[in-house]
Amino acid sequence: MQSIYDYTFEELTSYITSIGDKPFRATQIFEWLYRKRVRSFEEMTNLKESLIEHLKANFSLELLKINDIHESSDGTKKYLFELDDHNIIETVLMRHSYGNSVCVSSEVGCSMGCSFCASTLLGIKRKLSLAEMVLQVLMVILDLDKEDSKLTNIVVMGIGEPFDNYDNLLRFLKVVNYPKGLEIGARHITVSTCGIVPKIKEFALFPLQINLALSLHAPTNELRNKLMKINQRYPLEEVIDALKYYYEKTNRRITFEYILIDNVNDSKEDAYNLIKLIRGMNAYVNLIPYNEVENKPYKTVSHDKAEEFFLILNKAGINTTLRIKHGDDINAACGQLRIKKIGTNNE
Repeated sequence: MQSIYDYTFEELTSYITSIGDKPFRATQIFEWLYRKRVRSFEEMTNLKESLIEHLKANFSLELLKINDIHESSDGTKKYLFELDDHNIIETVLMRHSYGNSVCVSSEVGCSMGCSFCASTLLGIKRKLSLAEMVLQVLMVILDLDKEDSKLTNIVVMGIGEPFDNYDNLLRFLKVVNYPKGLEIGARHITVSTCGIVPKIKEFALFPLQINLALSLHAPTNELRNKLMKINQRYPLEEVIDALKYYYEKTNRRITFEYILIDNVNDSKEDAYNLIKLIRGMNAYVNLIPYNEVENKPYKTVSHDKAEEFFLILNKAGINTTLRIKHGDDINAACGQLRIKKIGTNNE
């Protein structure tokens, strides 16, 4: 049975009118689903009985199955969700001074093959449906409801390359932003990409003011080719040009995510090359100490070296933050807990 969460507001409105009911019923249903977060169609008390019976006969309100939950000493919470086909995905709740943020997966596995990332170890299984993406957010919100806390930010930076699941990504963004739904402000939502140039340009025309982040991790083609296979298809020059096009169309600041890996991309020369690469752009650099992954040879950067890298960028006038590591004691690196759960030999 199809999930009711597999519809955007526009799609649900179209469906409701196709069965002979009034368009405003879609608004009512969305409010019950996302504002009041009911767990049965019978609770939708302002719907007529015939519509409730139709929804019960044709749609499911099932949530994702919780396979496991790990909670860090710093409050970070990692959820392993089991899907109907028994695949497992990760979702992470991170607590910041500015609010609660959820990191959402977009695929089961990942095809990008970044050499430092746990998400790629089992390859790509499939793309997630709209419902499977939305329910990650909803289930974290239901958990936060128990402590009378709210979700303030969404980042699509979990397992998978979001632009590889482009159509469902856009539908997801519409649902979580919709005023009668979860109503997460567009400027509080960020999508991260490894650098798929055509989709960056296409995303520039998307009407919502969603933030865009580039998983950069290296300031030169030579180094990025070693760390990220995608760079061999879309080299840095093409990616930077696409980002400049995105800025021209949206006037939105671009975030560069840069994982600091010990003795790989953390030298002074790397810092100066990064400055050269992005100087003059309306950009923000998020430096992230590497979370070490079993079966990967890379090590996290020392605090002193990370601080030195940060200061070089900062003194050059580059807007930069050095992120505090979250959930290090619960394997919070992307894909890490999933790999630990199902093993690298899983087919």
